[in-house]
Amino acid sequence: MTDLAEALRRAVRGEVGFDVTSRALVTMDASNYRRVPLGVVAPRDADDVAAVLAVCRARGVPVVARGGGTSIAGQATGAGVVLDFTRHMNRLLDLDPDGRTAVVQPGLVLDRLQEAAAPHGLRFGPDPSTHSRCTLGGMIGNNSCGSHSVAWGTTADSVRELSVVTARGQRLRPGRDWAGAPDGLRELAAGELARLRTGFPDLPRRISGYALDALLPEKGADVARSFCGSEGTLGILTEAVVRLVRAPRARALAVLGYGDESAAAEAAAGLLPLAPLTVEGMAADLVRSAAGLPKGGAWLFVETGGESAGEARARAEEIVRAADVVDALVVTDAGAQRALWRIREDASGTATRLPDGSEAWPGWEDCAVPPARLGAYLRDFRALLSAHGLRGTPYGHFGDGCIHVRIDFDLLTEAGVGRFRRFSEELAGLVVEHGGSLSGEHGDGQARAELLPRMYGAETVRLFERAKALWDPDDLLNPGMLVRPAPLDTNLRFSVLPGRPVDVEFGYPADGGDFRAAVRRCVGVAKCRTATASGPAVMCPSFRATGEEEHSTRGRARLLHEMLAGELVTDGWRSPEVRDALDLCLSCKGCRSDCPVGVDMATYKAEFLHHHYAGRRRPAAHHSMGRLPEWLRWAARTRTAPLLNVLASLRPFAAVGKRLGGIAAERDIPRLAPRTFTGWWRTRRAAPASGPAGKLVVLWPDTFTEHLSPSVGRAAVRVLEAAGLRVTLPPTLLPRAAALGTGRSRSAAALLTARRARVCCGLTYVSTGQLDRARAVLRRTLDLMEPVLRARVPVVVLEPSCAAALRTDLPELLPDDPRAAELSAAVLTFAEALERHAPHWTPPAVDRPVAGQTHCHQHAVLGDSPDRRLREAAGLTGVLSGGCCGLAGNFGFEKGHFEVSKACAEDQLLPSLRGAPEEALVLADGYSCRTQLAQLAGVRGRHLAEVLAQALDPAEPRAGS
Repeated sequence: MTDLAEALRRAVRGEVGFDVTSRALVTMDASNYRRVPLGVVAPRDADDVAAVLAVCRARGVPVVARGGGTSIAGQATGAGVVLDFTRHMNRLLDLDPDGRTAVVQPGLVLDRLQEAAAPHGLRFGPDPSTHSRCTLGGMIGNNSCGSHSVAWGTTADSVRELSVVTARGQRLRPGRDWAGAPDGLRELAAGELARLRTGFPDLPRRISGYALDALLPEKGADVARSFCGSEGTLGILTEAVVRLVRAPRARALAVLGYGDESAAAEAAAGLLPLAPLTVEGMAADLVRSAAGLPKGGAWLFVETGGESAGEARARAEEIVRAADVVDALVVTDAGAQRALWRIREDASGTATRLPDGSEAWPGWEDCAVPPARLGAYLRDFRALLSAHGLRGTPYGHFGDGCIHVRIDFDLLTEAGVGRFRRFSEELAGLVVEHGGSLSGEHGDGQARAELLPRMYGAETVRLFERAKALWDPDDLLNPGMLVRPAPLDTNLRFSVLPGRPVDVEFGYPADGGDFRAAVRRCVGVAKCRTATASGPAVMCPSFRATGEEEHSTRGRARLLHEMLAGELVTDGWRSPEVRDALDLCLSCKGCRSDCPVGVDMATYKAEFLHHHYAGRRRPAAHHSMGRLPEWLRWAARTRTAPLLNVLASLRPFAAVGKRLGGIAAERDIPRLAPRTFTGWWRTRRAAPASGPAGKLVVLWPDTFTEHLSPSVGRAAVRVLEAAGLRVTLPPTLLPRAAALGTGRSRSAAALLTARRARVCCGLTYVSTGQLDRARAVLRRTLDLMEPVLRARVPVVVLEPSCAAALRTDLPELLPDDPRAAELSAAVLTFAEALERHAPHWTPPAVDRPVAGQTHCHQHAVLGDSPDRRLREAAGLTGVLSGGCCGLAGNFGFEKGHFEVSKACAEDQLLPSLRGAPEEALVLADGYSCRTQLAQLAGVRGRHLAEVLAQALDPAEPRAGS
């Protein structure tokens, strides 16, 4: 390896990575398979590609080309050198609107091409659901299709000419009329014309095998088309000329409801004569929420186009009339259409968990049959599943007869793997009986190539081998794929995981308490690699800031998988590679909601840090910011806040403090409030009740509200009381326990201790992996809150990150304490409290536009629908951006994180402010968000409670602390 690495570094200008992290990140794709490569090269150009091939050829080392890294059949994994085109060879080289063509490099993400073509009214026809991160090179390698294939075909239909480097260094330009054919290919085809004319099924989605029938003279002897779908086994693509299509000016989406997916499948082919743009199908089992969908147990998503919105709608309504449906919906609003399409696009992830939470896997992801036979095939498919005791929910491209499905294979035991093989063999026979193709979109790879003789026969498969030998006589390129394949039940990625659960701190309730199952959640669909955030999405801010795979949710999950495997990452919980990859995780929890399979990297990071630093010296930031509640309580008790503020304002003292605390030098140390929120509370007079006594609520004095932003707490009290609610604080509730019906009594000493103690959500301890301390803090909090829980009093939490910690981290850290679940269920956000317990209250009319960002934890854990309704009722107009502010509690303050923190803010938050009206109010419910706004933009963000309180008392000066 050392010799190979050095030879490659001398030969290429791109990066060469033979380190543990570089290799661990590409051991898997989105399939069931895993191979450990020798190294990874990110070539800068075709010369680099040729140089890599020369070095590897001289040493007999295989080469695997990797596009976006999300192949589902195992073809993006390999044991040699992996080529990553996403880093450098990712450009759009030319766009010709008149000729409707584009020249692209293999690492160009499809959405970047679509964005460049859109101003000209053009688009690339095929669009897989992974369009936000899949690359053109990967699409050509797999002959990808997507939802619009009924209108615009597969990737092969959109390719004009390719630039290819062969394994022996020959540079070819495959095209039509034998252009770019390697020596001997023309003669091979001429000798097999009968087989080429009769041995290949006529299907819109025939992706399996090599497309050698494209070499027939009546098909234009199209070498480029025959190269598409070759899965990197024939040559290395370095450039492509692709065809663009005219995009319709307007679109409408008809969503058709059916009783089940078989009924939807039966109907799909009958809609094709109406020339729809899409005919996509999915069943209710794959939908997290059916809100916005018509009634039914399955749906067809049928898109139509036109020169005007009216024409598109008329075509959609014609389809509705022609369909025999349970219910239907026609949508013309672009935003509503995107929301519905996201439901379909996320199916590749949501399908990996069955309704009861069981795991389901690819392997038979995309068989295709003639569209008219789809209903019959699905019935037989269901029967075969039942015969093997397996479950799965089909979805996919019903109009093309192509079905995606994830099946609950047991790939962890010998018996389960044996059943996987038997089912695969029988299903291959079933597909062939229905005149279908083993692959209808994602290629054969290792998952299906072994079974190609069942589809094509032994002679045609030998013809594939002869064609491969003409392109790659040394079998250097992606060996084990398509021809002479590895058995479908070898190299399974789960075989290397430990046989027994590992000891962990969190409960992982959605994964049966098994950390291995939690890590297995990541199946590689790579939604976290989306470079441009859209809508309210948060995931994954650190990847968008750095563009590096190791800083994506998927990359971190890969490293955790390899940590558990112990083959490549050998230090277990002590691994520096895993630590460094997790270092830039902001713990924003965006993946918990945005990842289609619910990966929760914030929790995994906290778990890892706990074990990594057990018995070891922790970074200074873990002490300074991880134990922030303790330091702030000390400052309040000793009344040293004014002195600390003065010292923090003096540059020499601040510099020393930041250095000792592991705080970024670029950061200003926030000022402590001269009086705490609870200090103000003890001296205030409660507002007189107006009318009947309102609902009693407990207002949670979180650390940030208590010591840093007491104005938020004061404002919340003002608004909650104006809404008719009675507000109290813990633990001052304890002396009145009997009045609340607890029937408990405590000694005077216990009550005095309770008054001195403070509730805490444990957030700062969790985020720094101090889980033993977090658990102790949370147990003490539960003791203090016990009377509240017994009385079932709602708990209003103003800081979104604290509310999220109480909702999720608390019950997952203390799963055996029933009080944890009770407190979690009692937690309400400010807007939720008003909506549930003061439903008839009308907020004051503010009538201003707003700008800002929905807190990432609010988006991921709490939901913001009540907030949006409250803003609307108050006349606050506009939509808050998504993303993460980049400060994220301690993250943005830690030394070495400033630039990434700033880049995260520039992703959505700061641009949203620049584009806002001058009179807009800047909303930021999180203390971190308000601090980031102040330090990077000089803007004061305000909690929604502050805005409403100011409107209630317009004569009052705006509180500044």
